[in-house]
Amino acid sequence: MTTQEYVVSTEDDCYIGRVASVDTNRALILAESPEVIQTLTVSDLVAIQGATPQEFLVGIIEKVKRSIGSPILIEPEDEESEEEDFDVVVDHDVVQVALIGTYWEVLGDNRQIFKRGAKYFPRVDKKVFLIKEDSLENLMSVVASDTPEEIQLVLGTYGNTQSKAVANGDKLFQRHAALLGSTGSGKSWTVASLLEQAAKLEHTNIILFDLHGEYKTLTRECVEDGKEPIAEYYKIAGPADIENKNSSSVFVPHWLLNKDEMLALLLDRSDNNAPNQSSRFTHHVRELKQQYLVENELTELTDGLTIDSPIPYSIRHLLDRLSTDDNGTKPGANAKPVKGDWNGKLTRFIGRLETKIDDKRNSFLFKSPNGSNEYEWLATYANQFLETKSDSFGIKVIDFSEVPSDILPIVIGVLTRFLYNVQFWRAEEDRTPIAFVCDEAHIYLPTKDASDADSRIALDTFEKVAKEGRKYGVSLLVVSQRPSDVSRTILSQCNNLIALRLSNPQDQQVVHKMMPDSLSSLTSVLPILDTGEAVVLGDAVLLPSRIKLNKPNLEPASATKDFWRDWSSKESKGDSIIFAVESLRRQSRLR
Repeated sequence: MTTQEYVVSTEDDCYIGRVASVDTNRALILAESPEVIQTLTVSDLVAIQGATPQEFLVGIIEKVKRSIGSPILIEPEDEESEEEDFDVVVDHDVVQVALIGTYWEVLGDNRQIFKRGAKYFPRVDKKVFLIKEDSLENLMSVVASDTPEEIQLVLGTYGNTQSKAVANGDKLFQRHAALLGSTGSGKSWTVASLLEQAAKLEHTNIILFDLHGEYKTLTRECVEDGKEPIAEYYKIAGPADIENKNSSSVFVPHWLLNKDEMLALLLDRSDNNAPNQSSRFTHHVRELKQQYLVENELTELTDGLTIDSPIPYSIRHLLDRLSTDDNGTKPGANAKPVKGDWNGKLTRFIGRLETKIDDKRNSFLFKSPNGSNEYEWLATYANQFLETKSDSFGIKVIDFSEVPSDILPIVIGVLTRFLYNVQFWRAEEDRTPIAFVCDEAHIYLPTKDASDADSRIALDTFEKVAKEGRKYGVSLLVVSQRPSDVSRTILSQCNNLIALRLSNPQDQQVVHKMMPDSLSSLTSVLPILDTGEAVVLGDAVLLPSRIKLNKPNLEPASATKDFWRDWSSKESKGDSIIFAVESLRRQSRLR
């Protein structure tokens, strides 16, 4: 077998130098000539000769140094590491390499095998070769072939080559994933590209929380002429949707909220009467749910009834009962009526509840459509999101853009908790996987120290999904432009990372901590990544790499405005401003 038949070329023009020193996950290479060092850049791949001519350790270049006649210090990547620095005095240019995998041209009866991780430490004085473009394409083809074709998810291409960057679709969702990048780095169309591939599967089940309405362009509601939609469109009902109901309007009835969610919406914890208000609310809701079961001859459910059971009740009946308490009396001395135990203690609570009910922006909570109080309605509601049918798309985009920001975390949390619980209670043999794509996750999944009572409710739900969802076929794809503001617990459960350009040092530090120590130096390239370029690593990819992500056919409506060009050529017309003012007043975009 000649060297030309090998994937890794050992020709003279690929030769870099020899290994000078080794630690647990890095090697220092002495370059043979000044010319060689000029061809190398950070993120290039190299092959270190192994025990046989057919075996190589694959590494990624972290640093290239020109340091003639002086000590070369190898520093631990983690500043808090207890590992000692070590140095070597050299008269050569040097290259620092992180070890990422092992490649065999021949291994037993098999050929061209790549495995993640170094199977052993490289030996000092072994030869090192640059994996150039042709060899890189061949190596990447070997890496891609390790993932069965039926579960391949093509993310993009490696560097300037045409080699496909392939992820294992099963592992990407099984172990949760994080897609992180600054505004304008290409997050939205990376999401769209992933969804386009998922849409080709027969029974895809993905729910995307769209906070700005930018993914509507992927749905049949808004797809461009000549292009095929890939998703169903739903929108949390706004004020204008109450009268003009359509199949895409989504309501989240108040009785679907559990006790904690409802009290987070209504209760002022600083009120001295908050414990009384919570107590009476809990008492009356339980009784109203009990009454519903009795009136509908569903008494077999009463034994398992709790305050959090998703049983319909009338919000107006709840108000009446609370008002009766607030104005109630009881017999005093000489049978003369005096103030009752709850008299005057519920006034503020009732006022807050009435304000929420009267706010038309909350109509999706308190003015559900006819039939939503029927016992069978809840199963139909769950089917809308969880059932996969041949006549509809398995990807559902839910538009939250008209939900008031003060209750947004609660609403997203309620919907997620309900769907997760349905998945939990399905028979194991019938359970099919579902993924939640959490766009703009920093808004409703904040760090513990930044969360208030409202966002903490949603946070608890998503943290439970992150920690336990894999057992029940529930996955998260966390998308955010500010990873430093996203729950550490959730990010720590994301074993796959797609990191686009990040310029903020705090955000870079979060990504740094998510990476294995041996690859932590990759964070140094985050500020200089091009739009749509990313560092990808995790359980789903064999070879951690810097790749160019594929652009989707259907692009989200998230394009950045060209300020200078538009100021030069595009007039701001009065008609569009009148339209906007009327839409603002109606709380709906006019048709």
